[in-house]
Amino acid sequence: MRSTIAAIIGISVVASAPVLAQNGPAAIVKSGYAPVNGLQMYYEIRGAGQPLVLLHGGLGSIEMYGSNLDALSRDRQVIAADLQGHGRTADIDHPISYESMADDVAALIAYLGFPKADVMGYSLGGEVALQVAIRHPQVVHKLVLVSTAFRQDGWYPEILAAEAQMSAAIADQMKQTPMYQIYSRLAPRPQDWSALLTKMGNLLRQSYDWSQGVAALKMPVLIVGGDADAVRTAHTLEFFAMFGGGKRDAGWDGSGRPRAELAILPNTTHYGIFASPALAATVAPFLAN
Repeated sequence: MRSTIAAIIGISVVASAPVLAQNGPAAIVKSGYAPVNGLQMYYEIRGAGQPLVLLHGGLGSIEMYGSNLDALSRDRQVIAADLQGHGRTADIDHPISYESMADDVAALIAYLGFPKADVMGYSLGGEVALQVAIRHPQVVHKLVLVSTAFRQDGWYPEILAAEAQMSAAIADQMKQTPMYQIYSRLAPRPQDWSALLTKMGNLLRQSYDWSQGVAALKMPVLIVGGDADAVRTAHTLEFFAMFGGGKRDAGWDGSGRPRAELAILPNTTHYGIFASPALAATVAPFLAN
């Protein structure tokens, strides 16, 4: 069961992520709670400049990005948030859905007074980021999607099978994982663990296909995956193709470039990409252009 649990999409085995060395002093962190859609949504702000909203994976929290938080905040203002029921954001009596979490993120951007922000998410957070862009395109400047599927079958079959097991029935087993250890330390009500697994299971078993919404996106998009990701490589390439990628030569002058950019990080899995130093190194130039 442990290997099956570890395969569940968006559940990040934080203990297996590399320990990243800090380059220089850590950024000063400001934190707070934003009253959005009935939530008290926890957020942290690092750095200054163009805002970048950063969203974690399922059953994770802000901390999972490790030193990428400081790396990304060297040249911009990073606003990292804990989604509904995750990290320091207490759950409320409302189902967890991609759409409602996207509305929460859009409301957070407005609460902080930004007319627009870059939005970046990993796994569950990537799907939420994608929904922010689809539902609230007016608040998204640039979009970064890490290990993200725009359709449910973008995940490998064994991942979907593992997701189907997510429920309160495995709550005690999940207490042996690093995810619970971090949750129990951060959550305002650790006793909500079983309820969170129930809500997440209900979410992850839902079929979705956002092809139509993706086709309508106009902002710059960077799609990032690992070469051994839980998202099928063929699906990531299909995602890129929806923006014109992989269909022709760009030409000497680059005039034939697609509307989106694609990065496949070598020697990278779904369970380490969020903390890989290659992630910030890949994302920073895209955001800077």
